[in-house]
Amino acid sequence: MNAAEQASSIEFASKIAAVVGLFKAEFPDLRADLKPWANDPGTRDLVDPDSIDVGFHFPGVSRLFQCRSLLVQIRLYSEPEDDNQKLTQLEKYRVIGLDLAGFDHRGKRWSLSTIDNWAFSGEVAPDPTCRERLRRCCRQVFALFNAPSAPAEPDCF
Repeated sequence: MNAAEQASSIEFASKIAAVVGLFKAEFPDLRADLKPWANDPGTRDLVDPDSIDVGFHFPGVSRLFQCRSLLVQIRLYSEPEDDNQKLTQLEKYRVIGLDLAGFDHRGKRWSLSTIDNWAFSGEVAPDPTCRERLRRCCRQVFALFNAPSAPAEPDCF
């Protein structure tokens, strides 16, 4: 689902902004797109409601990345709520994996999934240094979303 649509709370929007910041810190030339999916019925049927999807675009085709655009799909698992426990949107979800794909005018050129073996597949692959930098971003996204939440402050009277 488009990241812009998933940002339904200030905390969740802050996490999405932090993800954009992680990728832009590693790759400063990228331009973020919080609505990578078209808003038409055909596309809507394909969208996973348990994901945060962010597009990134290079100023042109990147030789090192072998693509023009990146699609980052953060896969979420929704914790079941019990009646005694009210979870915030951040507490309700945890990241179970990321899927990245590189695209150019010919379509999808390569992909990376952290759900399997963190290996790149496709017709081409990014430069080895760029592959490691993308993996580092993925590890940082896991840390960002799955870090233990801080304990609540006790009520002071």
